[in-house]
Amino acid sequence: MSVTTDPYHVDELRILEAEAVHIIREVVAELERPVLLFSAGKDSIVLLRLAEKAFGVSADGSGGQRLPFPVLHVDTGHNFAEVIDFRDRRTTAHGHQLIVAKVQDAIDDGRVVETGGPNASRNRLQTRTLLDALDAGGFDAAFGGARRDEERARAKERVLSFRDEFGQWDPRAQRPEPWSLYNGRIRRGEQVRVFPLSNWTELDIWRYIELEDLQLPSIYFAHQREVFERDGILLTPSEFTAAGPDETVSREWVRYRTVGDLTITGAVRSRARDLAGVIEEVAAATVSERGATRADDRTSAAAMEDRKREGYF
Repeated sequence: MSVTTDPYHVDELRILEAEAVHIIREVVAELERPVLLFSAGKDSIVLLRLAEKAFGVSADGSGGQRLPFPVLHVDTGHNFAEVIDFRDRRTTAHGHQLIVAKVQDAIDDGRVVETGGPNASRNRLQTRTLLDALDAGGFDAAFGGARRDEERARAKERVLSFRDEFGQWDPRAQRPEPWSLYNGRIRRGEQVRVFPLSNWTELDIWRYIELEDLQLPSIYFAHQREVFERDGILLTPSEFTAAGPDETVSREWVRYRTVGDLTITGAVRSRARDLAGVIEEVAAATVSERGATRADDRTSAAAMEDRKREGYF
């Protein structure tokens, strides 16, 4: 049954929507200079639409109303072309102020050192680029699309995630949030990362996309693509990812459950070419999208938590 014809799911999604809109408005009221992190992935697409709803911004960019904060993308330089194309169309065409912080600029300036060669993952290098972008923009709050069901370190997060003056996260220093009461007061130099989608699941995201008829990058749906398997993950050959001598490139029907640095983001075999098919697959999945398709989260049980303590989102 489609979510649009199922009153139970519609009511459930509207409750989640109302909670997220409330969080966004509260943070804008309490903090001085927020920013919204936008990767053009499914979660940040939903987050951006919720922010638009919070401030009466029309879905098609008409009406003259604008978000009271800019949109920030931390660009690794190892992107899927379809995702960058969508990012530009979704933000600039709707009149949003887009800031692009490039990892390559940080490498060129010597702020970070790229190890493992130009084809290695740049995920860890995003942390310095993000912290520098937040500092340069004077941002004291950053909205992100992280959900608690993604990964065990994400599950430790509160809706408002407080970071010290170095952008670092300490799970023991987080504030209680009884009855959805949020305390956004911080000292100068501290930051708040805000997760309005904390109580959403991957299935909720897809059902909301269907309910709101949101557009997505094409790679979220099944298509034929050249891939090769490495450590159980289907990677795409590119200028940054080459198959090894023992790895065979084949053309298969695949789609992506998450998007990110293409050197470590894998596809899943699929024939789901529309929302109904994707929702059916997600409903039957037993492994989260990060666990199934992100190689960087397989390095250790605490890989994500280690990065978050350094300042990663």
